[in-house]
Amino acid sequence: MSTSQLVRLPPLPSIRDLIKLYKIRAMKELSQNFLMDPRLTSRIVRSAGPTKDCEVCEVGPGPGNITRSIIQNMPARVLVIEKDKRFIPSLELLAESSPVPLELIFGDVMNFNMEKLFHEEHVRDWEDICPPIHLIGNLPFNVSTPLIIRWLKAVSEKKNAWRYGRVRMTLTFQKEVAERMAAPIMTKERCRLSIMCQNWCRVEHKFNIPGRAFLPKPEVDVGVVRLVPLRNPVIQLPFDVVEKVVRSVFSYRQKYCVRGIEILFPKPVREELSKEMLKAACIEPETRPFQLTISEFGRLCNAYMDICNKKPDYMKYNYRSSKSLEEWPILDDMELTNELD
Repeated sequence: MSTSQLVRLPPLPSIRDLIKLYKIRAMKELSQNFLMDPRLTSRIVRSAGPTKDCEVCEVGPGPGNITRSIIQNMPARVLVIEKDKRFIPSLELLAESSPVPLELIFGDVMNFNMEKLFHEEHVRDWEDICPPIHLIGNLPFNVSTPLIIRWLKAVSEKKNAWRYGRVRMTLTFQKEVAERMAAPIMTKERCRLSIMCQNWCRVEHKFNIPGRAFLPKPEVDVGVVRLVPLRNPVIQLPFDVVEKVVRSVFSYRQKYCVRGIEILFPKPVREELSKEMLKAACIEPETRPFQLTISEFGRLCNAYMDICNKKPDYMKYNYRSSKSLEEWPILDDMELTNELD
């Protein structure tokens, strides 16, 4: 939709004025940063692709800056999911003025099930074109990475929003995280997050936003990433299996991949089974993790599954203390320096 085709909203107070009016302060403990420039919010929405006549769910709308740009593109329906009730007045004001249906949902997107959120006529077969549904969000840094991991798992299981088909996502991340999500083989940014994202989605790092565009200004720049679920993942195995193998291999990113593979197994059989796994996958032990393609990771995962099918207890083995799905993305960010050294 061209600029001339955008619908004009009724006169509304600016987001900056609303923040002052309702005395809303970005909470540092929640990693909140407000994007004030409407040109940038419009660019984020354009990055999602055509949204006219689609259902658009915005996660973490805050005072509604990106929401305004979504509405201007005339979707069939807008839904916003927000957990911070301080934003109720500004979002309700926008809902009253919106020329398209705008539904406010107050809840935590980390635990929100979208399986019944959209219209049933928008359900598509997985092999079909993407449904007319978009997920868009400028999320706090402390939420965005754990959320995308949860959503990738949902994509792999065709649950949550992906019950409707290959629902597209356009989200913001810390710039370094965005670069890692899209990182190609042999680059210094290549890490386990790269493999997990690219195995289930086509990942596009659309553009970066300087930190100075936000209020308050974060210490880092922001990257906008679009993810479109693939019809068929490269590694067609359960999410938890892929996550475990990829995590173990990248635990020693700069060392030979055999070092990470060894920690998949208990010490008494570690050397023997790591050699067996590498041989079955046709991978040289001296290969480094960032040199492996997703297909090669797939061969490793299949070789690991073959070994575990013979000895199921190995699947339960954890080299370190057990880490839940919720914890590992946070560790991924905390260990950025170690992984990229």
